[in-house]
Amino acid sequence: MLTSGQLQHIVKHSMAYGYLLSQPFSFYVDAYPLHQNEVFEQTDSNLTYGQHNEAVRVLQQKLNYLSYYTKDIDGTFGLYTEHALKQFQKEQSLKPNGQANQETIVAIIKTERNRYLAPLKTIDRTYTIGETGDGIKSIQRALYYFGYYKDSIDGIFGPKTNEALYYFQVDHDLDVKQEINHQVVTALTEKQEEVKPPTVKTTKNQETTQQTTNDQTIHVAQKKAEQETYQSDQLIATAKQYVGTSYAWGGTSPSGFDCSGYINYVFNELGVSIPRTVSDIWNSAQPIEQLSIGDLVFFETYKKGPSHMGIYLGNHNFIHASESKGVSIASMDIDYWQQRYLGAKRIVVEK
Repeated sequence: MLTSGQLQHIVKHSMAYGYLLSQPFSFYVDAYPLHQNEVFEQTDSNLTYGQHNEAVRVLQQKLNYLSYYTKDIDGTFGLYTEHALKQFQKEQSLKPNGQANQETIVAIIKTERNRYLAPLKTIDRTYTIGETGDGIKSIQRALYYFGYYKDSIDGIFGPKTNEALYYFQVDHDLDVKQEINHQVVTALTEKQEEVKPPTVKTTKNQETTQQTTNDQTIHVAQKKAEQETYQSDQLIATAKQYVGTSYAWGGTSPSGFDCSGYINYVFNELGVSIPRTVSDIWNSAQPIEQLSIGDLVFFETYKKGPSHMGIYLGNHNFIHASESKGVSIASMDIDYWQQRYLGAKRIVVEK
């Protein structure tokens, strides 16, 4: 993981990206494996036989890539999906109950990640434009996994691979060169993501009251009777304390955050309890006419509607928990965030 506080994000800079944005969610989630994990993050319960949804479809696709599932990827959790899941669980020394619980999903994510990134360890030379080889295939797969490359894995260091490489180098403050060198390989292999089940944080001596804003409910937890609101400077200072914290699927504590878990934790530190998921926070918060420091900024990433968020810092910057860089600061002027920006809202605590 690179130095904290840099302008980081997962960029989808392939030539196919503009096309992907116009497609339905079922098409989009096929594009980049790392972003598929966000679908699991939004799932409140285990995936089990009989269900039909996007999370099941992602589960099938990952099991297919890992060579456990060979049937149609249709989002229906049937007998073949259950059988494939049991086979995976057995080989991972998990309870083979055929249910995709948190432990199983974490194992799937880790196994898939290793499958994409492990081959990078065998690269011991520099490749330049025009060269071919298995090492270039490994780089293409890794860039695809992280959302930079969306073309055929052909082992040819051509314009498409060079374009993906360029944006990866720019986004990670690497020397921009038209070559696959040790610096690039190291940056890819060090992009580690801690994956763990969600944790529930409880805070003592908090009294919860309820307010309604625009027909939505928001809960306000007060550590002290006089602490009925928060200041934006306090919010920003608290948020910045966790810069550099790693990303963790389902994470809600400083040992690892997902995007909404991070926002939830920061507000909770100020005595304000907000909903857990991005969509619920969007529905609960108050619409605003003018963006101010401390407001929440929302983005449409892997599906229609709000699916990612951060806290606005001013000067077109925001702080968030990124899957690729953990808690970090990013610029809203970057093309990716501009294209996906939905709007801003504010958490208002009334006395």
